[in-house]
Amino acid sequence: MSSQDIPEENLPAEQDHAHGAVGIADEENPFADPGLPPHEHRIQDIDERAAKRSERTVALLFTVSMLATIGFIASYVTIPHDKSIFVFPIGHLSALNFALGLTLGTALFCIGAGAVHWARTLMSDVEITDQRHPIEAAPEVRAKVHDDFRQGAKESALGRRKLIRNTMFGALALVPLSGLMLLRDLGPLPGTSLRHTLWAKGKRLVNMNTNQPLRPEDVAVGSLTFAKPDGLEETDEEFQTEIAKAALMIVRLQPGNIKDKRELDWSHEGIVAFSKICTHVGCPISLYEQQTHHVLCPCHQSTFDLSDGARVIFGPAGHALPQLRIGVDSEGYLQALGDFEEPVGPAFWERG
Repeated sequence: MSSQDIPEENLPAEQDHAHGAVGIADEENPFADPGLPPHEHRIQDIDERAAKRSERTVALLFTVSMLATIGFIASYVTIPHDKSIFVFPIGHLSALNFALGLTLGTALFCIGAGAVHWARTLMSDVEITDQRHPIEAAPEVRAKVHDDFRQGAKESALGRRKLIRNTMFGALALVPLSGLMLLRDLGPLPGTSLRHTLWAKGKRLVNMNTNQPLRPEDVAVGSLTFAKPDGLEETDEEFQTEIAKAALMIVRLQPGNIKDKRELDWSHEGIVAFSKICTHVGCPISLYEQQTHHVLCPCHQSTFDLSDGARVIFGPAGHALPQLRIGVDSEGYLQALGDFEEPVGPAFWERG
């Protein structure tokens, strides 16, 4: 139904100032103001039943938002943080995270959708023009504001009542600190956990693909093997956290091709072990050039030379890959001779 189908007496009255004056082109103003187009009435403007339907729709969206907010609070309180659910086709997810995201997203979406539907169907859509005016106040208004401010400052005795002034400043400075308490729910501080991994003296190197301990003869010259600490299993609750720090790249080079003395000393028969975690933003490194002994991070193309202490030769990475000192145990398996000497991965604020 359009406004042409409604009797003239049923249409809302137009405001005289709604469309502004239409300009006329001349030599001084070749681009005349064409004015606003004729206003088209919406169905809600001329049919109260349609307006009521829009009102109920907006109220329904706001009600759903309220229920979703209540669901968010209930989920936060009742769902265990370690509970998981299967969501097709995504897979297994944290039940708490899924519930919080779904309910909060629904609450925010319904508020936005309700506000937009309210504005588009029930609020006035008549365009109104207004002439620009100077932004600054008149001189007499500015003078009065300045006089009022000076009078108020004098009557407050802020300069003379130093005890009040100092305690007020102290209160205003301290009250924002209460907001820091909200940071407690972000989790415990990392402390020194970012400086240490599961690697320790005597910990065997286990092949990530076969889940078997590695012997020197298992690593061919020019090959790239990924390893993890013995005892770390994918079923462990902290697997992702620990492997993100402990993942290793195992490469065997000809001892004569190793340029860095410390790298040679920390290797075993040309087998070197470096952190797999890029020192730029922590991506896993997996691309190896056998001829150049370079490894490439697929995220931002940081390139490291494994024959020269894994130093950075290209890209945004800030420092070389940490090396793990390795040897063999009494049974002939490759083992770590300690933890990394420096933290793995990108720099962090606690890092000295």
